[in-house]
This record gives sequence, C-alpha cells and structure tokens, in this order.
Amino acid sequence: MSDTRVHRTSHRVQVAAPAGVLYGLIADTVRWPLFFPPSIHVEQLEFDGTHERLRIWATANGRVTSWTSVRSLDPELRRVDFRQQVPASSVESMGGTWIVEARGGDRSQLTLQHDFVVPGDAADQVAWVQRATDTNSRAQLDSLKDMAEKWTRLDDLVLLFEDSVRVNGPAELVYDFLYRAGDWPELAPHVRRVELTEQAPGVQMMSMDASGADGALHTTESVRICFPHAGRIVYKQTAPPALMAAHTGEWSVEPDATGVTVTAQHQVVLNEADIERVLGEGVGLAAARRRVREDLGRAGTLMLALAKQHAESAVRVL
Repeated sequence: MSDTRVHRTSHRVQVAAPAGVLYGLIADTVRWPLFFPPSIHVEQLEFDGTHERLRIWATANGRVTSWTSVRSLDPELRRVDFRQQVPASSVESMGGTWIVEARGGDRSQLTLQHDFVVPGDAADQVAWVQRATDTNSRAQLDSLKDMAEKWTRLDDLVLLFEDSVRVNGPAELVYDFLYRAGDWPELAPHVRRVELTEQAPGVQMMSMDASGADGALHTTESVRICFPHAGRIVYKQTAPPALMAAHTGEWSVEPDATGVTVTAQHQVVLNEADIERVLGEGVGLAAARRRVREDLGRAGTLMLALAKQHAESAVRVL
C-alpha cells in the first residue's frame, strides 16, 4: 500500500464533559445508532473485553452502506483503534483512531482520525469517500459533544422499553406481515401511505404517513435492516417525530414449542428543546417520557395486534 495512495483526515472537537464519559460513549458501539446520526445499526459479532468485531450499517452521502470492522479498545489511554476487516464497497481499506484527552476539570478534547485507500485512486471516488468521511465525522463529533455535555441527565433523556404479544400461528406469516411494510396501508387502518424501496436485499428505505392518537397525520422516514433467518427487523427513524432527537427499534419474531412471541423494542433519546413547544409551558422531562412511551407503545402494540391477526387468520382459513 503506497503511502501516496493513502488519504488521511483528522477532525477534532472540544467538549465540556469528563474524558471518561466521552470514552464510554465511543466504546458502547451497540448504542451508536441512538447517538450518531449516520449510524443505522451495529451488530457486535465478537468481544473479549479489549478487541471486538462489528458489522456496521450507516449512511454515507445519502446511501446506506455496510462493512465489518475490528476495534482495539484501550480504556487507560482512552484510545480506540479501528480497521475495516471487510471494507465497504467504496474503499480498498479504511481505518482510524478515536483519541480522548482530558483538558482539566470536566473538559476534554476528542480527535477522530481516518486513513483510506480507494481502488485505483480514482479522483471522483476519492472525492466521494472524502466527502462522506468529513460529513459523517463532523456529525459524529457534534452528536458526541451534545450527548456527553448532557452526561448528568443522560439517563433521564434515554428511554428504553418493549411490548410483546403471543401468536398462535406460524412465525413466517408474522415476519412476512412486518417485512411487507409497503402493504400496510391496505392492512393497517391508521397507516395512510407507505413508500418503500429496497436499496439492497434486506435494506429498506421507508417513508410513512400514519394517524396518531390525536387523529393528526404524522410522517416518519426510516431505514430498516431485515434479518429473515433470525426473525428480526431493526430500524432507525431518520426523521423522528417531535419530542424525539433519535429513535431506533426492532421487531423480533421468536417461535417456541407452543407458539410465537412477537416483540416491538424501542430506544429513544428525548429532545428537550421540543418539550414545552409540544406539551405546553412548564411541562418537564417526566411528562415527555410518559407521552413518548404512550405514543410509541400504542402504535407498536397496534402493529403487533395486526401481525397476530394476519397470522392467526391465515391459519384458520387453512
């Protein structure tokens, strides 16, 4: 790998938060989709406490791409080295380093470095990768800064919950209902419109209009990653509703000896800036948590009930 073909970038941000907090956010890759705008989904394939292997899906210049990375974590130096083991299709190699440095008191400096090689060093492809790397790096650093500087309230801002239903029908029919979201306007009374495209097998881009509990029509945009053999569909709302800075979720279909359990999981970061505008003056974080839990829970359990009806009705017909 000739050094003249290796392109390097470096991005840096000053953060009003302890270095340990920043390092903890960087180390917790499974939650990156909740904290990093470009990240869609992360699967931790291996981890021994120091080294890990990850499968990552993220947006790059508006396109969803994926790769497998290995990372080496050093909590004492607060440094994480990474290298794409199975690179994204746009590069021949890609790697880099996260470096967190304490700057006294509760202040830190965070540096993100990349190096990459493009096949043939084609100028247009180099420019594409450079643009994606710069855009995503800045988005990651800005988001990390924002999350870290809220570290004393982060537990209150993050909301995790799930709802489940039992189904007396085949898991395949339940998964089929959840996978074919493009058909939801015909099957779900509250869904008015769905535009769904499959960019690659199992990678779905979805825009949906659905009526909420208040009767108003709400538009959401999502990227969905589908794992049919595991009975899972994970998603990230790239344009979440009000009150939410970020929303990721998962549909899981788990058969057992007596039936099927279908679960809707949600992870949310609340948007403090929207609370009073949406819920009224003087309304606080606790009320926002309840409202988001109720709204997402209601929509999720409705889809679970429809998936149950779809599978059990087909069994009765047979």
